[in-house]
Amino acid sequence: MNAVIYHNPKCGTSRNTLALIRHAGIEPEVIDYLANPPTRAQLAALISAAGLSVRDAIRAKEPAYLALGLDDATLSDDALLDAMLANPILINRPFVQTDLGTRLCRPSEQVLEILPAVSAPFTKEDGEVVIDPAGNRVR
Repeated sequence: MNAVIYHNPKCGTSRNTLALIRHAGIEPEVIDYLANPPTRAQLAALISAAGLSVRDAIRAKEPAYLALGLDDATLSDDALLDAMLANPILINRPFVQTDLGTRLCRPSEQVLEILPAVSAPFTKEDGEVVIDPAGNRVR
């Protein structure tokens, strides 16, 4: 199976998502989106394929979000995309594409929706159990 993750190695959610993909036996293409941001067309396609609005895909927790006035509900999708491309840290992460679909994997276990069945136990780096020893997904 093919998989691509738009990854920020400093983000725990992104690291856990990458670990889950690898736990499923898949070595994804890892794109450090801060160093190599997607094109406007790629970003718009990721957002659309994940079934999100542009506003849903922007990282409102980043200081730049308020500093740039992106909390203004009247801003167009084009204006938000422009801000995300100019400041890639504003792109929420991690986006993952596989042969089974595209997801913004927040929380990280969302990636399980687009991976083949994973039954081996998995625990996040903070100790939270995602898949228990019996192979059941813990919610």
